Amino acid sequence: MEAAYLELAGRIGLGQSQRIPQLFEIIADRDEAQLLLALPSDAPTLAGKLGRSEAEIEAMLKVLFVKGLVFPSSKTDPPSYRMSRDLVQFHDATILWPDAPQRFLDLWQDFMEIEWPPLAKIVSQITPRPFTRVVPVGVSVAAKTYVLAFEDIREIVENARNLAVTKCTCRLTAHKCDKKLDACIQVNRAADYTLARGTGKQLSKQQALDLIRECEEEGLIHVVMNKQSVDHFICNCCACCCQTMPILIEHNISVIEPSRFAADVDPDLCTSCRLCAERCFFGAITVEDDSPAQVNADKCMGCGLCQVPCAAEAISMKEVRAKDFVPEKAFG
Repeated sequence: MEAAYLELAGRIGLGQSQRIPQLFEIIADRDEAQLLLALPSDAPTLAGKLGRSEAEIEAMLKVLFVKGLVFPSSKTDPPSYRMSRDLVQFHDATILWPDAPQRFLDLWQDFMEIEWPPLAKIVSQITPRPFTRVVPVGVSVAAKTYVLAFEDIREIVENARNLAVTKCTCRLTAHKCDKKLDACIQVNRAADYTLARGTGKQLSKQQALDLIRECEEEGLIHVVMNKQSVDHFICNCCACCCQTMPILIEHNISVIEPSRFAADVDPDLCTSCRLCAERCFFGAITVEDDSPAQVNADKCMGCGLCQVPCAAEAISMKEVRAKDFVPEKAFG
């Protein structure tokens, strides 16, 4: 393994990884690796550093942008470029590389299966709060509950300036289920970015709402950044392929935070059909014999998926955490 790829892995805090340097080696040739190591910078400065023409550097930057390896900033003139800040950005951007070979995608999944779980445990121990959080599905909540704008999936969409959809990077690499692949909604700047790269498709607000409802019917959970503004993504996550769900479900590592709500069952309306228990990722709902469904509040993540198939309308979402539970800014 060449030193340049080891250094690139180190730049995103994963210099000790066995697989991240290999991923860089697949996606970037030697010249591209040297350009990445010269960042942050602009094209004229890079041309001087690397002894290439400005036109050649700009062409390389364009290729690296499509690969998901460089991110431009229009705050400077000429624009400056930087590489991925961290593992999450490297993961989400490069997996959508249009020309990614299968061995690249397979190596990503190998990393997620082998290296990610112990790394996630360390991350959960050193960060004060998880980086992402659950948002309840777009169905009714209890009348007594006040739903804030940043936890109302419909209002998030209605307030968005720009929307796009990309393939779910987790299901693209893991392919452990047949859930919807075009399901990751990009919001505002993230939508601008994916549309500029050509890795996403523009969505109208109505198309985004329709997609969200389809994801709810399919049994996917809405996940956003853990802060009081949703201006990056709305993931629609399954229990088996996701970066965060299996880590929580299988390893009990807290890398995702619940919503402010929890499911509440009206025993007089419940028909003991068990559909809610079958839908719950977290084993938070049990139904014994013909008794009404019971919710384990300690396990409930407040996603509301159990509500979607309940024909008896026996399930509502009750507020169990204060309005300031969701932080103003993301941690990490």
